[in-house]
Amino acid sequence: MRPYSLLFSCILLLGAANLSAQPLHWPSKIDPALRNRIQSEGSCEFLVILTAQADVSAADKMALKEEKGQYVYETLLQLSESTQPPVRKVLQDAGAPLQSFWVINALWSKGDLALVERLAQMPEVERVENNPVIHLNLPPQVTEAEMLSERANTAMSWGLTQINADDVWAMDIKGAGVVIGGQDTGYEWAHPAIKDKYRGWSGASADHNYNFHDAIHSLISGGSNSCGINLTAPCDDNGHGTHTMGTMCGGLPDAPGSTYGVAPDAKWIGCRNMEEGDGTPATYIECFQWFIAPTNSANNTPDASKSPHVINNSWGCPTIEGCNSTNFATMNTTINNVRSAGILVVVSAGNSGPNCSSVVDPPAIFTGSFAVGALQNTDVVAGFSSRGPVTVYGSTMKPDISAPGVTILSCIGTDNNTGSYSYVNLQGTSMAGPHVAGVAALMMSARPDLKGNVYQLETILKNTAVPLFSAQGCGGIGATTSPNNVYGYGRVDALAATIQAISLPVEWVSFEARTQQGTAWLEWVTATEVDCKHFDIQRSADGIKWTEIGRQECLGTGGNTTYRFTDKEPLPGINYYRLKQTDRDDKNWYSPARALSFSASGISFRIVPEQSVHSAFVDIAGGAQDAAYTLDLYALDGRLLQQAQVYRNSVVALQALASGLYVATLKDEGGRVVAVEKMVW
Repeated sequence: MRPYSLLFSCILLLGAANLSAQPLHWPSKIDPALRNRIQSEGSCEFLVILTAQADVSAADKMALKEEKGQYVYETLLQLSESTQPPVRKVLQDAGAPLQSFWVINALWSKGDLALVERLAQMPEVERVENNPVIHLNLPPQVTEAEMLSERANTAMSWGLTQINADDVWAMDIKGAGVVIGGQDTGYEWAHPAIKDKYRGWSGASADHNYNFHDAIHSLISGGSNSCGINLTAPCDDNGHGTHTMGTMCGGLPDAPGSTYGVAPDAKWIGCRNMEEGDGTPATYIECFQWFIAPTNSANNTPDASKSPHVINNSWGCPTIEGCNSTNFATMNTTINNVRSAGILVVVSAGNSGPNCSSVVDPPAIFTGSFAVGALQNTDVVAGFSSRGPVTVYGSTMKPDISAPGVTILSCIGTDNNTGSYSYVNLQGTSMAGPHVAGVAALMMSARPDLKGNVYQLETILKNTAVPLFSAQGCGGIGATTSPNNVYGYGRVDALAATIQAISLPVEWVSFEARTQQGTAWLEWVTATEVDCKHFDIQRSADGIKWTEIGRQECLGTGGNTTYRFTDKEPLPGINYYRLKQTDRDDKNWYSPARALSFSASGISFRIVPEQSVHSAFVDIAGGAQDAAYTLDLYALDGRLLQQAQVYRNSVVALQALASGLYVATLKDEGGRVVAVEKMVW
């Protein structure tokens, strides 16, 4: 089985989007919580959110996770580098510290009210937000007697058999080939339960480059830190992170043949986002950014190819500690960009139950997060588990799904002290989330072409969950309805999810599109087909509204099967193509989209870059001999970078460009686009 091969498609995007639709008078750009805090403390940390935010939705049309990640990284980085310099200069001139982010176009700094007001008056700045300290919120824990009883009775947590993970292992599917990421209090990488699963451990030596990052650069709550700060190797100053990682991919060294990690053959990488249980929005954002493009231990040379396939987030940012409606959008944008990079973002629903609408904290409140509630061993919701619907940020059904979260056995340890290494039971939605992240790893191990397909992973997890019902009626949903705002779609089922992943009707090898003498030539190849009925070929002018232009019946032959289709009458301009596959029980699955450009004018052109002299040669064919045209050069995020007038043979001087792919459009004197080409710089 191998994933899609991708013929990179040239897609014009909408322009950079603002996080707020209306311009604000500058005093209202300042977070009221920040203003109050700074007036009390004189100087404090804050986040500067810029107006320009990149649109990376084009990544959704890419097939391979690696291509999604690289595109998202390059697009976000390019925007931040082109728009942040004026803001950086103000901070530097003021002698203020600064940290630049690109996962969201923002900067961290620290200063007084005068500096904040100066920044708020800049047109480049959308808002200036508080960067509050967030405390790890755990529910009441089990007693020592309960810990000892559970440990004596089983070699692994009851949660693993409850979700049928052991049945998946019996199919020899244990997570191989999948990388799990975790951001938490840190990780005791040398704990025997998770050491062999750490991607940085070769079996003989450790290499922490691209495998661990520390977002803690100063003491958040004062005092000292037992692990230190600015770490270059994993360390857990609390034990919480180590416990969650063990649930995802750990193993028991003192019980041969047994395991207590859901995906024991998966590898893990980690980021420390809390200092002794305390984090800030800036530390969480930094870890999310690192996961899109991990760096070496010196925090250099980002590499999107080394990103994880799924991230577990067993933490929350409560309103009472500073996260509120004035800054929710910052974390929401960050998570959506991580998701666009092809990474499943699993989060804990929170421990603020049992009331309805108690899912109130980022990141669980966002639609881009896959939120998990906690269950007892009877499949009854834990009293502490937060319920939906979300009402503090839009209106959303949450949690998405539920998983075991009471008396969960896993490894623990702190401070790289081997004497602290042991196994204990903990409880909370922090323990539930790792079960779901582990199941996602099993699914991707069984079906590698699901890697990077966040929507399909979430769909399978929901559709195969064991429905659970609640008479609590949160959000007006009755006792016989599933999904609901107490359990979501129900209890995650590793076996059912993995089987459905394996039995998806079609294993795709490739889907390609190219122009051929004025027609669109499409070809797709499948490796296997199970109960496949037909493929509908769909076309769109905008990538949103789709029309069926043909149908191919599934052949169902063994081995690779090749299909071809020709669109003899493509639309003028850009045409998007995709395949809608229907199986015999009328379920549907969609391929990634491909884009081709056609000119109704008979005009075509080629653009040949000359990097050494910062220019490009433009050669136009067709049209009047002396006609003038406008050449527009776009970045892949839709920003117009340059505009020039050109003729049949022209040399265009170009501004400094970063390496990458660009889109050039040719417009006639009436402003009509007559041809589109891509340029690799």
